[in-house]
Amino acid sequence: MSDFIKAERVVRTALGLLEREVVLPRLVWRDAAGDFRGAKDDTISIRLPAYAVAKTRALRSGAARVQSTLHERKVDVTLTTDVYMDVPVSDEELTLDIEDFGDQVLNPVVAGIARGLEDELVSEITDATYEQAFAIDLADLKGSFAEARELLNKARVPAGGRTMLIGSEIDTELIQLDNLVKFNESGTKDTLREAMVGRVYGFDVVISNEIAPDEAFAFHKTAYVLNSRAPIVPAGAPWGATQSFAGFAIRTVRVFDPNEVEDRFIADSWVGTNVVTDQGAFNTSGVWVPSEEPDSEGADALFIRAVHLTGADESGS
Repeated sequence: MSDFIKAERVVRTALGLLEREVVLPRLVWRDAAGDFRGAKDDTISIRLPAYAVAKTRALRSGAARVQSTLHERKVDVTLTTDVYMDVPVSDEELTLDIEDFGDQVLNPVVAGIARGLEDELVSEITDATYEQAFAIDLADLKGSFAEARELLNKARVPAGGRTMLIGSEIDTELIQLDNLVKFNESGTKDTLREAMVGRVYGFDVVISNEIAPDEAFAFHKTAYVLNSRAPIVPAGAPWGATQSFAGFAIRTVRVFDPNEVEDRFIADSWVGTNVVTDQGAFNTSGVWVPSEEPDSEGADALFIRAVHLTGADESGS
């Protein structure tokens, strides 16, 4: 790892690799702006627009106008986890083994960071409390997908930006269906594209081995939020850089460990995740009616931007 390898170039390369490596973090809300510096409890609040309902009155009626109030909403995101790789590089490796720093050191490190980011998001997705859930029918996958679509429609979730995240067992059944709009024949090597099975009823269908094989999650991009921040380079580090790109942040540092007489290549990304809830209630027709006067304590806040299609074990069947 010679001195001519610039830290800034390594970080740019790492961010580019990270953007290509990860799948799930690219499907959620990552561009939620916010500065964690000085934030209490390492938490920022992301503003969501107010929900307003127009009022009407008859012309020439003389009826008094009724004033409306706007209530912005927010979702909190707290940095909770340091996703990192700390790799010692010995004299022998530096001198005799490492021929290509990118292939032998940087790529494995970034791949590890990518898996760490996905693990954080998977935990958020699988541990969330869903307002709407039902047992998936493996014998009628399109029927199950249609039901999930209906639930999201009734929840007033935007039609664009929807994903159906599926386990491996569902993937096996789904790829055998006729009339599936497939992505795997596009010829691209993009990691996200390769993970996409196809498109069904307005969903981009993406497989993940990180969720249960027989379950799925239908969600809009704004259902989950993931924010990352890179720690600063320590003043005592002779080599290092911090940058952010496309919603990802990463720091790389190279330091010398005098006790072991070896270099250490270190990469970090601090991350936090959350779900985006909405305030309101479903009416008797099952259609979501947002609160014009939301509860200040969030008692009427429900997670409706995603639907959990549970597996057989969870459904009791």
